[in-house]
Amino acid sequence: MSKVLVAMSGGVDSAVSAYLIKSRGYDAIGATMKLYCPGKNHITDEMADARAVAQIVGIEHTVLDYEKDFCSMVIDPFVAAYENAQTPNPCITCNETLKFGKMMKAAHAIGADFLATGHYARIEQDLHGRYLLRRAADPTKDQSYVLYHLTQAQLSKVLFPLGEYSKAQVREIAQSLGFHNSHKGDSQDICFVPDGDYAAFIKQYTGKQYPEGDFISEDGSILGRHRGIIHYTIGQRKGLGIALGRPVFVCRKDPISNTVTLSDNESLFSKDLLLKKINWIPFDMLQNPMRIQAKIRYNMQAQPAVVEQVDDDCVRVTFDQPQRAATPGQSAVFYDGEYVIGGGIIV
Repeated sequence: MSKVLVAMSGGVDSAVSAYLIKSRGYDAIGATMKLYCPGKNHITDEMADARAVAQIVGIEHTVLDYEKDFCSMVIDPFVAAYENAQTPNPCITCNETLKFGKMMKAAHAIGADFLATGHYARIEQDLHGRYLLRRAADPTKDQSYVLYHLTQAQLSKVLFPLGEYSKAQVREIAQSLGFHNSHKGDSQDICFVPDGDYAAFIKQYTGKQYPEGDFISEDGSILGRHRGIIHYTIGQRKGLGIALGRPVFVCRKDPISNTVTLSDNESLFSKDLLLKKINWIPFDMLQNPMRIQAKIRYNMQAQPAVVEQVDDDCVRVTFDQPQRAATPGQSAVFYDGEYVIGGGIIV
């Protein structure tokens, strides 16, 4: 019997994942990551929810203390990115470094053959034995975008039991089993910034004050004063605190000059992007330019484009149609129909 470590966040998706893994005959062990959560007790509601589900399913449950790792591997890079005028995606970083990094190592340490998570995605093998990442059967819940970084070694040891299910089906299973979290809402915000005020969190976390600077136009003219570059992201219109008699948007941030460039909406569109930290899934290296569909943010329709290798760790994506507000620090993910080809970080 194969042993599986099941990542249990306390939510309904991971709860049903634990049940499905157990019901399929695996020797399942539930594990919850203890992360840095401002204002919460060490034994959080999520841990309690996960433990209660594990008792119902009839599996062991353990807590993995990753508070310090979460700070060094997720929060510190998040803060550094904002200070460097980027807009990071800490959930992808957490997946890469903790859930499929340290947690997978923890699974190996206890002799588990697989790590299972509650992500909505599917894993397949091609005729040559290469592991492929496929969109979930439910397109409204597909989470393949945040999984593009998975390597062949990781994909061979990961199970996504919810890949063929809809959210409604998952909730029905949870309700039928008496899980008290069956109607628990999906998490919408970054877990360590539950109110969505990233700038306030960064100032509290670092104890630093970020200097004001100039709002400038695209030609360099000074338009007014900003509150510090960590308060802004590309494409932002609301909350600028400046009135110019016309709609303006953040189009660039420069940490060296401490300026924020404002423009009209049209200036936010671009056809070409450069990406670093590339991961490919169906192959090790892109040999020739390839027609793909690409997403530059989680909640968008993938758009037709061409991707080509520039050097060993840089690719260029050229969209058929200009895309709005491509943001440095965010991820662009490439698809061929239902399959994830790879992705990287926008620079």
